[in-house]
Amino acid sequence: MHPTPAQPHPAQPRPTRPHRAARDREIESLAEFDEVVAAHGTLAQYRLQAVDLTARTDVLLATDTTGAVFLGCPMSPEATARVGASGALVFPPVPDLPFDPYRAFVYTPDELFESLAEGYEATPDARSYAWFQRTRSDGDIFASMLRSIHDDAVSDALDELLAGARVVGVMGGHAMARGTDAYAGAARLGRELARAGYTVATGGGPGAMEAANLGAYAAPFDDGMLEEALRLLAKTPSFRPSVTDWARAAFEVRERWPDGGPSVGIPTWFYGHEPPNAFAAHIAKYFANATREDGLLARSNAGVVFLPGAAGTVQEIFDNATPNYYESRGEPTPMVLVDEAHWSEKLPAWPLLTSLAGERAMASRIALVDRIEQASHAVKRLST
Repeated sequence: MHPTPAQPHPAQPRPTRPHRAARDREIESLAEFDEVVAAHGTLAQYRLQAVDLTARTDVLLATDTTGAVFLGCPMSPEATARVGASGALVFPPVPDLPFDPYRAFVYTPDELFESLAEGYEATPDARSYAWFQRTRSDGDIFASMLRSIHDDAVSDALDELLAGARVVGVMGGHAMARGTDAYAGAARLGRELARAGYTVATGGGPGAMEAANLGAYAAPFDDGMLEEALRLLAKTPSFRPSVTDWARAAFEVRERWPDGGPSVGIPTWFYGHEPPNAFAAHIAKYFANATREDGLLARSNAGVVFLPGAAGTVQEIFDNATPNYYESRGEPTPMVLVDEAHWSEKLPAWPLLTSLAGERAMASRIALVDRIEQASHAVKRLST
């Protein structure tokens, strides 16, 4: 049987932010709310984000909320009136949206694929894309504001999730089909990076991105698990013509092997025709593609592996090279390009990259390898 995506998967618990008393006085869960009130007896100057407070009316009526900000927190009318009168700012939930613009955490696959049993078109992911398509064409400033608020909230949640992590980005296109040698190689790369202690981050979509997330998911299991999963997934090679069948195949793998390893996917509704993959435990999905692309590269603090790709991957190479060249994010981070013929002859990004590096510090942090099996070793070598 296919699992019901609406239920949280045991391998993918809802992420919580690191407990740091000085972190912006944010309250992002009901448990945190209760903890703060019990410990301090006040909510003054706190920021409460997407917490359902309908069962905490008595507390809100009795607690100081001066200068607090409530972002999308459902409350009783009585509590809303009282905290507003106390000087708090209240941004109420926005009705009839397929997403929460004030969300406190990144997404899980189960959340985005809820209602998959009714077909992909019924899922929050598909409905959010349809809303995006509809509202960006009519120029509604309220809708554009909601998209901006959502993306900022997702960035904040992603920063909290990745605090202290060594993140390696794996870049590659959506066209890589399940059942191919290239897909299997990308999956083994993700597994090796995860087993080496890195957090694997991808663009969160199909193809090479799904393969790397699958590899990280397979990391806790023996090697035979990945080979069997690859065989099962090969029966549905692509998200075309049916996203529903493609996604169901992934959930069937997850059901057979629960409690897989975590990784991160950072997709976008700008390319909403490309669905997110179900193997990334944490999905930071954006409306603005530029914010998403820069955020993915900026958070890949332990390096980036570039698999063979086309225009999008070429753009990502030089989006990554620019801050390494100027050292605007600190020391240059490793860049590993995979497939010598592809990056030297077909799309000669490597000669330009080496010329750009010249005598700069980034010259010691770039590598071109011929086989994907060499990529993980290259990342480790360049990190030393």
